[in-house]
Amino acid sequence: MITRRRAIKTLGIGSLGAYLAKGTFTFAAERAILNGGNPLSIPELAQGELSEGTRKFQLNLQQGSREFFPNISTPTFGINGNYLGPTLRFQRNELVSLQVNNQLGEPSTLHWHGFHVPAQEDGGPHQVIANGDSWTAQFSVRQFASTFWYHSHMLHSSGEQVYKGLAGMIIVEEDDLQLELPSTYGVDDIPLIVQDRRFSNDGSFQYLSAYQDSVIGMHGDTILVNGTAQAYLEVSTTLVRFRLLNASNARTYTFAFSDGRDFKQIASDGGFLEKPVTLNKLELAPAERGEIVVDFSDGQQLQLVSLGRVTNFPEFPGAMSEMMRSLNAQEFDILDIRPQEKLQNSAELPEHLTSIYRLPEAAASNTRQFKLSMGSGMRSGDDRGPGTGSRNGNGGGYGGGNFSINGRRMDTNFINERIQFNTTEIWELSNNSPMMHPFHVHNGQFQLLDRDGQPPSENELGWKDTVRVGSGEKVRIIMRFTDFTDNESAYMYHCHILEHEDNGMMGQFLVIRE
Repeated sequence: MITRRRAIKTLGIGSLGAYLAKGTFTFAAERAILNGGNPLSIPELAQGELSEGTRKFQLNLQQGSREFFPNISTPTFGINGNYLGPTLRFQRNELVSLQVNNQLGEPSTLHWHGFHVPAQEDGGPHQVIANGDSWTAQFSVRQFASTFWYHSHMLHSSGEQVYKGLAGMIIVEEDDLQLELPSTYGVDDIPLIVQDRRFSNDGSFQYLSAYQDSVIGMHGDTILVNGTAQAYLEVSTTLVRFRLLNASNARTYTFAFSDGRDFKQIASDGGFLEKPVTLNKLELAPAERGEIVVDFSDGQQLQLVSLGRVTNFPEFPGAMSEMMRSLNAQEFDILDIRPQEKLQNSAELPEHLTSIYRLPEAAASNTRQFKLSMGSGMRSGDDRGPGTGSRNGNGGGYGGGNFSINGRRMDTNFINERIQFNTTEIWELSNNSPMMHPFHVHNGQFQLLDRDGQPPSENELGWKDTVRVGSGEKVRIIMRFTDFTDNESAYMYHCHILEHEDNGMMGQFLVIRE
């Protein structure tokens, strides 16, 4: 039974209250919990219309409203609906065409996160769709079978537009992939778009309503899964595949189950792992994905939860220390899982999923360094901005500094990097700020080489497009730059805490021919 005490813990009211803005809307969320929760909404599965060898989609960016809580309407953005968008299903190697119609009342973009596409089809900040206009992206699907997503990438407005609902999932499948896995969408293959949101007393979203929101990014006290507050799912099979997408602006989740049971991770951002990896918790930063398979044959009701992070950040006067110690420290119930009395037996999980070619370091013709830094009262250790103050080498100074990569804020008129076509490169990512940054590279997938010289964990050995870089950490990734070249149209790389991206922690690169 769900108690008032558990409801308050679920919402994180006690631990977040120290630095949330006043007027946070929690009583309606608590009422939904006490009424037994809400059935998980499953986004519509859109497979497009196949015409002359091209799979065509129509996507309408539109204003709307949604009752996340009974009889309380929240103004929202949506794609072909009031909040979020349909799940798009692609087939590997097919040609897709996506016409995006903007009816938002403001300019926007739509980015195909994780896809290897020509720069002009990427949907980044340069492919702006004015209000009332349309833009069509067309490309061949070169990705392996996995879970991807699409979302607004409007310069300086990505955070707010995604927060209001401009995002959706993409599933890529391969016809010739012979794997017996849970694969019936909405039955034993479940999309989970996990977001945290904060509501005002009138039911509207709170966005950038307090100082810390622009510093550490937007953190909410209410969990939405596929746009459902206090969601529950009735499962009907012994094995269930969850496609976990962290679509939050800034929060990192450590997913686990309330009884501590093990589960199998089968895929990361860009495709299957070579074999299922047994875990009892899975950390996903903003924009990361993970596919897991869970055994519910014991019939026990339980919860998918997010564990609170334990911090050793030093305590000292001022807001910065309090924010760092509270960052991702809250525990949340994500999804209530209620197995039916009689479950349909699922096939055993394969022991081998795929073979992954590891890019050899020796193939790299160049190594680049990227230093992630932030200001807003957290001046990075080597930032000689205005004023002086104590610092510990990874932030903690007073005043000065900006959100930057290699000391530069995003400038659409400045190309940060030029990369030779058909080459392999190693990128060294270092973080001299006091908090983790999820680093995302457009133009496809990369592989992790190491973290501070140590091999990546077993579940990070697959293809990735977003990687966590902890405070003081150095992460090396390796990536091939093939197929597409453009001397004028740029790809982006950036922190995927959207408020950091919007405020300058982003750069751009060209893939060029000599």
